[in-house]
Amino acid sequence: KVGADTFGRLLTGTLEKAGIETRGIVASSDVFTTLAFVTLDEHGDREFAFSRKPGADTQLRFSELNLSLIDDARVFHFGTLSLTDEPARATTYRAVAYAKERGKLITFDPNLRKLLWKDLETAREQMLWGLSQADVVKISDEEIEFLFGLNPQEGARKILNDYGVKLVFATCGADGCEFASLRAQGHVDGLKGLTVTDTTGAGDIFGGCAVWRLLQSGKPPAALDEAEL
Repeated sequence: KVGADTFGRLLTGTLEKAGIETRGIVASSDVFTTLAFVTLDEHGDREFAFSRKPGADTQLRFSELNLSLIDDARVFHFGTLSLTDEPARATTYRAVAYAKERGKLITFDPNLRKLLWKDLETAREQMLWGLSQADVVKISDEEIEFLFGLNPQEGARKILNDYGVKLVFATCGADGCEFASLRAQGHVDGLKGLTVTDTTGAGDIFGGCAVWRLLQSGKPPAALDEAEL
């Protein structure tokens, strides 16, 4: 959901020019489009600042959803930004339930942005709820440390054993990725010799590519062996 302000119109227009589907976007004249400001350090690592008063993204209601988009999808993906406040949190709960009832593959990215939460205990509760709903999880080593105080290997195994998840990708920044399912667990090293200038969106790109490849395999997440993972 965006505001019917300059930023909301700019966002929608940019997506349309790029050929990205916008049928699911709702514009509202009484709320402000949430803005994110990104700053980078010399290694390309980023920090975020946000402007919400409240943000339109937190005001999405279930009645505003175009449920045909879920009906037609193979995958329902959600993160925690819609869980930070009401009514978007309740909307997310209902949308996830709607997708699960229709047999959709559920994917989840905890995507912790501490500044968006009123307190970190609520953030932890909502992140754990998300894990309990998902078939496939993309999570970072920092988020595993925040939730469980574990390393990526131990954290991935805990998510599988305790939350009913079928497949976990635990990204470790420049160190690569830990992957785990009930059939196999392993590590893929990060690429070497790269000059990193901006890591914004890296986790989203990784998660999207991983789910795309999973769909290309034609197999359920739990069926992939170590070589395929």
